[in-house]
Amino acid sequence: MTPDINLPLEPNVFVGREADIDELAQLLNATRMVTLCGPGGIGKTRLAIRLATRLRASVEGVRLVELADAEHLREPTGRLALALGVEHDGDRPLMDTLADAIGSREHLLVLDNCDTVLDECARLCQRLLAACSGLRILATTREPLRVPSETVWRVPPLALPPGRRAVPPAEVCEFEAVQLFTVRARTVRGDFALTYGNSADVARICIALDGMPLAIELAAGMTRLLSVGQIVSRLSDRFALLSRGDRTAPARQRTLRATVDWSYRLLTPLEQSLLRRCTALPGAWSLDLAERVCSGDGLDRGEVMALLLSLVDKSLVVVDGEVNGEAHYRLLETVREYALEQLKARGEEEPLRHRHREAMMAVTHELREALTGRLESWAAVRDIAARLETLTPNFFTAAEWSIRNGEAEPALRILTDIRYALFGTGRALADMAGLLDRALVLDNAGVPPGLRGQALILRGDLAFTRGDVADAKSYGEAGLALCRQAGDAYGEAVGCVLWALATGDASVLDTATAISRESGDVLVEAIAHSVRGTVALDKGRLREAQRCYEEALKLMEPLGVTHAVAHGHIGLAYVAHRRGDLARARRHFENALELLDGLDARQLIIRCLSGLGRIALRKGDLAEARVRLTEALLLSRDAGLRLGIARRLEQYARLVAMEGDLLRSVLLAAASTALRDSTGATSPGFGARLSELLDPARHELGDTLVERLWAAGSNMTPDQAVECALEGAELPSAETLPAGPAWRGAGPAGNLTAREREVAGLIARGLSNRAIADELVISPATAARHVANILAKLGFSSRTQVAAWVLESERHEPT
Repeated sequence: MTPDINLPLEPNVFVGREADIDELAQLLNATRMVTLCGPGGIGKTRLAIRLATRLRASVEGVRLVELADAEHLREPTGRLALALGVEHDGDRPLMDTLADAIGSREHLLVLDNCDTVLDECARLCQRLLAACSGLRILATTREPLRVPSETVWRVPPLALPPGRRAVPPAEVCEFEAVQLFTVRARTVRGDFALTYGNSADVARICIALDGMPLAIELAAGMTRLLSVGQIVSRLSDRFALLSRGDRTAPARQRTLRATVDWSYRLLTPLEQSLLRRCTALPGAWSLDLAERVCSGDGLDRGEVMALLLSLVDKSLVVVDGEVNGEAHYRLLETVREYALEQLKARGEEEPLRHRHREAMMAVTHELREALTGRLESWAAVRDIAARLETLTPNFFTAAEWSIRNGEAEPALRILTDIRYALFGTGRALADMAGLLDRALVLDNAGVPPGLRGQALILRGDLAFTRGDVADAKSYGEAGLALCRQAGDAYGEAVGCVLWALATGDASVLDTATAISRESGDVLVEAIAHSVRGTVALDKGRLREAQRCYEEALKLMEPLGVTHAVAHGHIGLAYVAHRRGDLARARRHFENALELLDGLDARQLIIRCLSGLGRIALRKGDLAEARVRLTEALLLSRDAGLRLGIARRLEQYARLVAMEGDLLRSVLLAAASTALRDSTGATSPGFGARLSELLDPARHELGDTLVERLWAAGSNMTPDQAVECALEGAELPSAETLPAGPAWRGAGPAGNLTAREREVAGLIARGLSNRAIADELVISPATAARHVANILAKLGFSSRTQVAAWVLESERHEPT
């Protein structure tokens, strides 16, 4: 035997995986056999050849044995003999001849694609490793060979960018998956480049394809016909899209479907059945949940664990970490779509979806019972809540299926049971709101009034969280009435909490506190105290606010309710900030951030970061302010929190003004005001803050330019405004700015509605609330509400100030 090398030349540039190759090289120096395991298309063969090429200088020979079609030979020893150039004379076993040929020399044997001859490969490896002291083996397969000396190395997907909506090219190109897409796209379209316009779509493609190299290469190849945006829009049918690969590649690698189909055909019927049923479990899921949902109809519950282990070994199910010491699993999206096709083709989907929904209702009911009982320890509830957070996609899938089938009650029960588990997680709230809207409009006469009332109150909570105060009031009022009518005490308690938040009427919190104390619902009682503190804070009653937040902390700290304790610290930070005690405010914000570390509590984290940013601004530390406010603005944007974005833009306008960028400050202030107006939210003192912010710009830039900047900023979308703040986007020239509105649009009056400006004019004429009501043909209560809103928006405390402000504003109007 001539100990040389038969590795093929690499057909194109190898991209990424340098850290993987380093790790594997060290591993092969420390152990005699490494098996690269992973699903089809993950790049096992390419990685093995790259690794062998790197190691060839350190061994006497490297031999590649391709076994993909060996199922017809059933004898991998024959393939190995051909690769080694060994002739078999038939007088002795071929295995002995091979062992003699290799001998004790330092030799690397690469067995590629062992899947169809696993048992034969296992025997071959065991025998050769025992007989040849210098031999090392590198194998590729979808599942381990289970040889005693084997070290299994799971081939990971290529590194993926974060799933954000806008990623700068300089950031996104650092990730291996994007690098591969870019390099392969350039081979079919020489002018392809990552830009601000396409980088987010390239990231979406790579994420949707699970970082799988084969799928990414096939998608990149489509850039000769389609833009990356068109590719994104067609990924819902990825098997049809990615159907034109390299003609010279093995048949199983020419299309994405062929790759997955080949893996599926190697499964036993029971393994195929479990894989199809796992498609009912989106996101991550536990063994217990798989046993609940996937068993039945010919698959015993006791068989699920062994079959699931086999699917993990075959790289079709991925182990996705642990939650509370319990392993969780998931399907790669490409595998899921293929298995779902098979499920539907066999007519198995409907009964499976029904079992899944019943399992989800059982899990969410468990949390509801734990939360509304008399808590002695939060540990058990925290464990359940952690499970629920992981299972969020499953809850929404179950609710969605119920709604599609016209069944409102199961969907509403699932969603109301998890009301406190998902608050603070951002995008999940928007999904929940959409599902509630669809379930509530279903004509289901059998839905209990109390349940419908709770669902309306939850919808109001979600509206308030997103800054839609008017909708929060409307939903809360309707839901509270239904719960009272049905005698639903829990619904009445949470409805009173929402009403106090949305209206500032803290008197209803007495009812919420009494109900929660009687039932032992410590969580709702603590929330009621926190809301009372928030209302008191808004009205400037700082001592009362502090007492309320401290009472909430006293209830929650012994139980270790992390989110609620953090909320209490945030409230106390606001109180300290109002008093001018910046050091104490900073400590409370930092305590809250430390508690929230590692939790998906986005809204609370935003409040902490924003508070720390405000403190830094007051101290003149612009560098820290920019870091804190940038993170808060990004989190608000990615969570789709319109009012949160508006508030962060106002803070950013102040920051850039202090940095000397008055033009950008006016643009951001205008965008903030327009976005705040679109939510219907009010903020005490907002008008005064806005006037203080704009006065320097008026003085330095002049009224005309500020008017034009205000008009441009008011027309920005939220994403454009965020880009203007964070990316330092080029500012428009004075010539390209739109003509500005009357001056009142660029100042505090711009924050008033048309009706409120009309009422302000009548106040300036000296009319009382009743006279204003008679003049405008509205009720005195409505007139009083308009006056209160005007005072809050302008930051004034008396009607005289409003009258003086109106007269001053009229002096600034253009003639």
